[in-house]
Amino acid sequence: MAHMKLGVLVRLEEGPEKAMEKVSQLGFQTCQVVCWDPDWLTEAIGDRLRAASADKGVEITTLWTGMPGRYVWDFIEGPGTIGLAPEASRAMRLAVLKQGADFAHHVGAPSITTHVGFIPESPTNPLYPGLIEALKAIATHCQGHGLSFWFETGQETPVTLLRTIEDIGTGNLGINLDPANLLMYGKANPADALDVFGAYVYGVHAKDGEYPTNGRQLGVEKPLGEGRVNFPLLLSKLQGLGFVGALTIERAHHLRRVGGPVRVQRSAPPSRLGLVCILSRTLQYRPFLLYGKFQQGLQDLLGTCWSS
Repeated sequence: MAHMKLGVLVRLEEGPEKAMEKVSQLGFQTCQVVCWDPDWLTEAIGDRLRAASADKGVEITTLWTGMPGRYVWDFIEGPGTIGLAPEASRAMRLAVLKQGADFAHHVGAPSITTHVGFIPESPTNPLYPGLIEALKAIATHCQGHGLSFWFETGQETPVTLLRTIEDIGTGNLGINLDPANLLMYGKANPADALDVFGAYVYGVHAKDGEYPTNGRQLGVEKPLGEGRVNFPLLLSKLQGLGFVGALTIERAHHLRRVGGPVRVQRSAPPSRLGLVCILSRTLQYRPFLLYGKFQQGLQDLLGTCWSS
């Protein structure tokens, strides 16, 4: 099997040209483009992004489509604010997802990805049918463009996510596996989760974290190599499943929408060696001039747990 593709998450709002230049300077072949502001999802900006990605030879594996409104990333207010799950904001957010799908099609990305939110564990929950209907609507819209719709893991258990995919049933659904999120929401060990929904995993985030330690707040995001994600085991199981997608580094300097505005969260520097630690340290703390030389070394390291 060939080496897996490597990528990084970049923000559309920093400018298409700057975003693609950053990916190129880092020495990666792929990226996920994240956008939380629908005002950026225009044909004109799409033209710029398509041209910039072609110029730099960067493959956009998905458009990570954030939806407007108030988000609280915890167990108390999260169920009523995150994703499509809240009924009050569902119609508005569904329209933005469709806008994101139109944009992804225009730039040549094969999918869109988002957090759906806290999907009810029980299919008999009265909130479940309406959520499935909304998800079927966006999946069908994506299907009309030849796109896939990917669920970012986090707020739901693997079984709930699998049943949701089965109940939607459009045939163009996938999972962007964020192993840290599964831990931080206390939903599953990510390597074990592959036994449930592994066949649907088309993208993976390189991110690390810990389980929650109380019933109100998420577990702590950690620098790669300092959390509980067993990346060698995870990659080995992905290989066994025939995974051919990209491992995308979600940088510790990432954006979360909290209560309307966007807040930047930062993680502490990594402190121990190993594959995933090197990923984190190199991305966060090395000057750009080192990134081109880093690529081959990283591929060699991945080769220890991903056969060539």
